[in-house]
Amino acid sequence: MARVYVSSVIDAPAERVWERVRDFNALPRWHPRIADSQIENGEPSDKVGCIRNFRLQNGDQLREQLLALSDYDMYCTYSILESPMALENYVATLRLNPVSDGDRCFIEWSAEFDCDPGNEADLTNGIATDVFQGGFNALKRHFGGQ
Repeated sequence: MARVYVSSVIDAPAERVWERVRDFNALPRWHPRIADSQIENGEPSDKVGCIRNFRLQNGDQLREQLLALSDYDMYCTYSILESPMALENYVATLRLNPVSDGDRCFIEWSAEFDCDPGNEADLTNGIATDVFQGGFNALKRHFGGQ
């Protein structure tokens, strides 16, 4: 099983960052690689079990299902149902924790999945850099003046 883990600190209170990322359908609002997104069947975007269908800037289409969401603990867990990437059993968690020193936010994004061992390095590096760190960098830019 392949594993990816990326963490960072954002100069904004965790509650404010959580307001920006908690909506399972809001990826286009904060992640630069996402072109558009919709929740299937008109379900609420915070309903566990809902499915987001989204398109990347390069045209690739993905479907992901929300598995868990906690406003109290500020995390969401989701799985990939369909993706152009050569992987299976992908489950990821995005989690925020307050940093009391300076009222900042510790953010971490992790994933585990199965893939061909020959593709593992490329997939883990791409997810870590383009998806996870790319999202963190966009959040840092957004909250930079705060």
